[in-house]
Amino acid sequence: MMNTKTGKLIAFVLAAVALLLLPIILQSTGSNSWVRIVDIALMYVLLALGLNIVVGYAGLLDLGYIAFFAVGAYVFALLGSPHLADTFPAIKAMFPNGLHYSIWWVMILAAVVAGVVGMILGAPTLKLRGDYLAIITLGFGEIIRIFLLNMDRPVNITNGPKGISQIDTISVFGLDLGKRLTIGDFTFQPVTLYYYLFLFFVILAIIISYRLQDSRIGRAWMAIREDEIAAKAMGLNTRNLKLLAFGMGASFGGVSGVLFASFQRFVSPESFSLMESIMVVAMVVLGGIGHIPGVVLGALLLAGLPELLRHVAHPLTAMTDGRLAPEILRQLLIALAMVVVMLLRPKGLWPAPEHGKSLSK
Repeated sequence: MMNTKTGKLIAFVLAAVALLLLPIILQSTGSNSWVRIVDIALMYVLLALGLNIVVGYAGLLDLGYIAFFAVGAYVFALLGSPHLADTFPAIKAMFPNGLHYSIWWVMILAAVVAGVVGMILGAPTLKLRGDYLAIITLGFGEIIRIFLLNMDRPVNITNGPKGISQIDTISVFGLDLGKRLTIGDFTFQPVTLYYYLFLFFVILAIIISYRLQDSRIGRAWMAIREDEIAAKAMGLNTRNLKLLAFGMGASFGGVSGVLFASFQRFVSPESFSLMESIMVVAMVVLGGIGHIPGVVLGALLLAGLPELLRHVAHPLTAMTDGRLAPEILRQLLIALAMVVVMLLRPKGLWPAPEHGKSLSK
């Protein structure tokens, strides 16, 4: 027993040291592009963990999850940029320097707003399951994107297809993550500072997910996922539990949207297309539905795989005399990889232990 505990402790310490040193090592190569790729991958991990609550725990297929991501991003874009002050003279009179609310208050507000929007989505879909639920959520995601795309007239709220720029960066205890930090002879680039912020929220989301999984609510969600009729017969309020799952998962998406808007300093409706929703669902399914380590693995693979395949796509493009664009080839290679994985590992790359037992039998 001691050896097992000691081995786990050593593995935990080594993993923590590796995560802390990873951006520094990548930055020392002379390019920040790899650090930026890791940042985006961590953001997708946070999104996948939120969707795992809805799909993995409660068994509700949501193809419009990216809408909550968009809600969080635009909440911070409106409250952390000069857009509203430049558009409305009344706001300009009250806030001459523009709206620049604290990121932490905006993050709480974005989580609440996204959670409420998630429950609004869940309310009319309580009696739907499977394909019907997927179609409804898909339509809801597109409605949000089109709404953001057209709300530039007659009153300019979202700035339409032009998007919102000049979004504030995040400050933590007076440290602006959008500026370089020099300690001794080493300079931390903004992408490296954002890495540690993203890592903090990912670890927090993993802890919350594990606590939810082991709680009474989490077990009730899984009961609904396995057999909703039996769960209702046992006295579970399936209606409220489904709404709670939609709201909790949407809150994760809202927080991810705030981080995305601050990191990019620009948001537009094109960043929240249907393809993004499908990609997040694919991350959950590829890694292992309902299994947190598998979800994290699937998100890291699908977020980083396109960039790794960039080096494969360009030689293949040269072999075809440029007839196939690199972007098309990258999407083709990703699709082929996913098909092969689903044929060989239908329950995901890292399924939950229960799934593994059933497969072995």
